Amino acid sequence: MGEDARKLKELIDDSDYIVFFGGAGVSTESGIPDFRSKDGLYNQHDVRFDMYQPEYLLSHSCLVYEPKVYYEFHRQKMDTRAIEPNNAHKYLAELEKMGKLKAVVTQNIDGLHQKAGSKVVYEIHGSALRNYCMSCGKEYPSDYIFESDEPIPRCSCGGVIRPDITLYEEGLPEDQVSGAIDALSRADMLIIGGTSLSVYPAASFVNYFRGRTLVVINESDIAVREAQNTLVIRERIGKVFTEVAELQGITL
Repeated sequence: MGEDARKLKELIDDSDYIVFFGGAGVSTESGIPDFRSKDGLYNQHDVRFDMYQPEYLLSHSCLVYEPKVYYEFHRQKMDTRAIEPNNAHKYLAELEKMGKLKAVVTQNIDGLHQKAGSKVVYEIHGSALRNYCMSCGKEYPSDYIFESDEPIPRCSCGGVIRPDITLYEEGLPEDQVSGAIDALSRADMLIIGGTSLSVYPAASFVNYFRGRTLVVINESDIAVREAQNTLVIRERIGKVFTEVAELQGITL
C-alpha cells in the first residue's frame, strides 16, 4: 500500500480546502462495531432484542411507543464514553491543525473526532454524548442516561430525557446539515472514508462536492462520481492514515 500512501500525501500537499466525510468504519478500529457487517450491531444476537428489527430499536417509534425497550438498547449498545480515538481520528485532527482540513462531516454519534482534537465537526446524525428533555429542552450531561436508575429517564419538569441523536423517522439537524453542505461545496478535495454510502439522506451530501480531487478509503467497493483526480484505496482507514502520517513526519 506504500504507493497509495505516497499518492495520497501528494494530493493532500496540493490541496488547501479538504473535507472528510466518514461513517462507522472510522470508529471500528477503536472497537465500536459498525451496523451492517457480519459482526455489526445489526447482526449481534441478544435475546433481549432479537424479536425486534434492528432499525426499529433505533427509531422514533420505539422511543415513543416502547421507551423501556429503547433505553435498554441504548444503554447496552450506544455507550462509547470509555472508547478512545484511533489513528484515523488523530490524523484528521492533525490535518486540521496544519490548516489543510477545514471540516469533518461524520455520520457517527460517538464524539471521537472531538475527543481526538478536531474542532470543526458536523455531526449529521447527532451525538450520544448530549442529552436533552423532550418537553422543556433542558440539557443533561453525557453520563445522565447511562447512569440513571430510571428505566425511562425523566427531567425535573416531568418530561422524558433523550439522547441528541437522529433516529430513524426523524429529520437531520438543520444546522449540522447546512454546515456540512457549505463545507462540501467549498472543498477542493474530498476524502470519503469508512462508509458504504448506503444511509440516506446523509450519503447524498457528497454530491455537493465539485472540487478536483476525490479520495475514497474503504475496505469494500462503493459507487461514487469520479473527480478530475480520483484515488480509491481498499484498506482500513486507520492503517492508511498512519502510513501517510509517517511520510509527513507526524507522530500520532
